Amino acid sequence: MNSLEAEATARTHDGETPDVTELILQDILAGRLPPGTWLKQIDLERRYNCTRPQVRRALDRLVQKRLVEHIPNRGYHVHEQDGRRAQEVSDIRVILEMAVSDRIVANAGKADIANLRALALRFDDLVLNGTMLELYEANLAFHRHLLALAGNQELVELITEIRQRTSSAPVSQWRTRARVEQSGREHQQMVDAIENRDVTMLQELTRRHILQS
Repeated sequence: MNSLEAEATARTHDGETPDVTELILQDILAGRLPPGTWLKQIDLERRYNCTRPQVRRALDRLVQKRLVEHIPNRGYHVHEQDGRRAQEVSDIRVILEMAVSDRIVANAGKADIANLRALALRFDDLVLNGTMLELYEANLAFHRHLLALAGNQELVELITEIRQRTSSAPVSQWRTRARVEQSGREHQQMVDAIENRDVTMLQELTRRHILQS
């Protein structure tokens, strides 16, 4: 178990009622539930000592996050990552998001920059005090606000839809504490670039952030 998983485990075993969604996520991250695993509901009830409705709600939530796949007549399975598809999706995001960097910089006012900074700081705080799903939501919130500054809602919705074609960030990127901290630093640097009206730097940071280079 890596440090990020250990911290999440500690938070769910400190005397509070465990979040079944988070417990399943921890087991996916740790490889205890490998890609393609059939998530049989009765087995999960026994594994996590919880009720069937709790398991069903957790699985449905993980389906929404693209961590779990629901196949009609076959049940729930851990999402299987397609490496080629993930790379192609990343390439598309780089093209689209770098192309609107100039608009983001031009449109960002002081209030927008302050809001972006607050969202970036919330992500950083959740590295220490939040769950993986909370980190995932905070990451999406930062990027949605960033892209909205381009002034094109269709673009925001398109990129959101494109992201959903691959498994979500916690599984594909955040297996270590170092990687999640690096993502937080990149968020802050992107806000700095916008504040400094540096389009070239924002483009380079966007490319690095998406490709995890």
